[in-house]
Amino acid sequence: MLNHYETVFILTPVLSDVQMKEAVEKFKTILTENGASITNEENWGLRKLQYPIQKKSTGFYSLLQFDAESTVIATLETQFRRDERVLRFLSFRLDKYAFEYAEKRKSFKSKEVKEN
Repeated sequence: MLNHYETVFILTPVLSDVQMKEAVEKFKTILTENGASITNEENWGLRKLQYPIQKKSTGFYSLLQFDAESTVIATLETQFRRDERVLRFLSFRLDKYAFEYAEKRKSFKSKEVKEN
């Protein structure tokens, strides 16, 4: 059975935009190759960190929402740990209330984009 997941990861700020997009694509490819379907992707851009991580005070934030088997998470997190561009990551399964909220947020963002 497929579960709904959300993962947020922070990439090192020394990357160019092209390298940052390349890293995000790498993780999306890992997900799709392992049978996951990506439902939402958000690039939150360069943001200040609450506290320094590896002597860096900023990082590129990215969010991926996807539907997958539970075994895919272990594979994804192993790749996060192996990639030196990733400062931090957090993956979690959405319960029904979090999933409903994520769907509302996604539809709100799509309406906002259409208006602009």
